[in-house]
Amino acid sequence: MLRKWIISIILNAVAIIAVAELFDAVKIEHFGYALIAAFILSILNVIVKPIILIFTLPITIFTLGLFLFVINAITLMLAQWMMGDTFIIDGFGWAILAALIISLLNTLLERLVKDIAK
Repeated sequence: MLRKWIISIILNAVAIIAVAELFDAVKIEHFGYALIAAFILSILNVIVKPIILIFTLPITIFTLGLFLFVINAITLMLAQWMMGDTFIIDGFGWAILAALIISLLNTLLERLVKDIAK
């Protein structure tokens, strides 16, 4: 379980670096800070995200789950706020786009790792 979590953090850091390279509006100093950001995101996803999800459940249901992208952007903005100047996102719109791309990249990378590990 710990091994899976560590692999997930590394893959998330790779996705964060990829998004930072893809968009000028997302900046991160280097891979070490991306690992820290991925770790913070994993903690926020376990603690804060469920609380936000409970409070926003009606709008999430009404939008057929699309509001989850906003929730992911909120957790990403919280992580960048905690990181200070080492991880910068230039606005909430960019955070939504970054959260979407990070989610897609995480899904692809986890499938690749799972296929390689077989």
